Amino acid sequence: MKATRLIPLTLAFGLLISAGQAVADEATAKANGCTACHALDKKVVGPAYKSVANKYKGDAAAADKLAKEVRTGSKGIWGPVPMPAQAKISDADLKKVVAWILAQ
Repeated sequence: MKATRLIPLTLAFGLLISAGQAVADEATAKANGCTACHALDKKVVGPAYKSVANKYKGDAAAADKLAKEVRTGSKGIWGPVPMPAQAKISDADLKKVVAWILAQ
């Protein structure tokens, strides 16, 4: 196969993997109860994931900040309703979910 044909195939394969990962990380968020208070594009109890991604856009420390807010809880960042600490989510799942949120 010519190299010029491999480039589009490689890109398509990468997009499929990314799409699969996005679905998996959304499933990780659901499995950890995140969607009880958050939705992709609308405010529920907490802000929409897209709003969170927008707030942290361009912030190099965003993943660490957001992971800390999720792990320890937060108050006053998104209004008067505090986010309780989410101590039960594993570090690996927290990392996946935060990356997925910031990619929205």
